[in-house]
Amino acid sequence: MSKTTVVIPNYNGMKYLKDCIESLLVQTLPSDIIIIDNASTDGSIDYIKENYEGELTCKDGSKISCKLVSLSSNTGFSNAVNKGIELASTEYIFLLNNDTVCRNDCLEKLENAIDHKKKAFSVQALMVSLNNPYIVDDSGDYYSAMGWAFTDGKDKPASLFSNRKSITSSCAGAAIYRKSVFDKIGGFDVLHFCYLEDVDIGIRARVYGYINFLEPAAVVLHAGSATSGSRYNEFKQKLTAGNNLYLIYKNFPFLQIVLNLPLILAGIVIKGVFFARKGLSRAYMQGLMQGISKIHKGSDKKVRFQRKNLKSLAILQIEMWINTIKRFI
Repeated sequence: MSKTTVVIPNYNGMKYLKDCIESLLVQTLPSDIIIIDNASTDGSIDYIKENYEGELTCKDGSKISCKLVSLSSNTGFSNAVNKGIELASTEYIFLLNNDTVCRNDCLEKLENAIDHKKKAFSVQALMVSLNNPYIVDDSGDYYSAMGWAFTDGKDKPASLFSNRKSITSSCAGAAIYRKSVFDKIGGFDVLHFCYLEDVDIGIRARVYGYINFLEPAAVVLHAGSATSGSRYNEFKQKLTAGNNLYLIYKNFPFLQIVLNLPLILAGIVIKGVFFARKGLSRAYMQGLMQGISKIHKGSDKKVRFQRKNLKSLAILQIEMWINTIKRFI
């Protein structure tokens, strides 16, 4: 019996839902499903009700439940997955994007991996391109002292990733989480709405002494940018720029922010130039302004410095310096 519940946030993803859900019905370790719909207008809700809500029979003959929760408005990724996490009663939560297809042993590989790492908060599956499964889409996030989150595997051959590796945070599009840790560190921050919310909670877990790592034996095929539309667009860059400023303020002590400030400012300038060349300068600047506003709104959510977390912060800082070098190499 699985100790995991699959939580799928959905917003206008009907064209992806069949393949996503069907891939969960052929798992070697079937798990119950909770779908949180963010007020879709493409027929997703009716489609789920007609085809999947209720008891489902898996390929091996076992029974699982599929629960649908329909929200009255689009509350964003963070709020949607928080609702799913609250409803789940299992030890682990597998967060899964709607535009994905899981290999049939994915859940089993992830559950086995997190079972054997008691300090693990999350374990990410290796995400490969839906159109070309030999190419990596996401292999876990690293966070640098410049305030940049990045994955080292994007567009690289999947064959390069065969061993587990430590990461700063897991991409919440295909990662298993230990539910009890949410009770200690809090859930996904709704002020993020979407983008970097998984980096935020991954760093928060690291501050509290937990670890995150990649399990490349668990594979998920990912369409990518199914909701936002493309890798670079105004909606995405505005949210990402603002969320990153808020993330830095929220998770790091004042002295650590001061220590990294020259690199953070350099990172802001370099990204400003980059997005200006893509015609997204206005969106980027608007995002930074929104970030300042989020800092004000979320001041009560700041992770308070505790001496017991000093070692974790020091380890994280060293990794951030290393990741700064890694980003340019």
